[in-house]
Amino acid sequence: MERLKLRYKDASKALTTLQQILEEPFSIIVRDAAIQRFEYTFEALWKFLKEYLKEQEGITCNSPKSCFREAFSSGLLIEEETVRFLEMTDDRNMTTHTYKEEVSQILYARIPDYYNLMDTLLQRIETKPLSAPPSEGTK
Repeated sequence: MERLKLRYKDASKALTTLQQILEEPFSIIVRDAAIQRFEYTFEALWKFLKEYLKEQEGITCNSPKSCFREAFSSGLLIEEETVRFLEMTDDRNMTTHTYKEEVSQILYARIPDYYNLMDTLLQRIETKPLSAPPSEGTK
């Protein structure tokens, strides 16, 4: 349970830093900072989700896409949100190509929607009561 709380804290802090940079007026530096913050926020969020699914649902997943699919299966996400998270994962993988101006602009334009999606998931999980960790015999 302690690991889950640490992962939640990391995801929440990362999301806050992403929100802060999105409030800044556009510049190339702000765009690049927003992309960097998107990267680490995405990483913190999916790793929190992975831990949450393991501890609270007894579900093991080892990649972002598998975790988002499992979140859908467990009722944390609706189908449309799941599709958007899968697209977000593809965009996260695309960040290695942000040296291309066009890629940077496309990604930067999507980050506010991605922020809202990640925030919604985090809030949804916050409102769920935490249960005792599943026993060893589950999934």
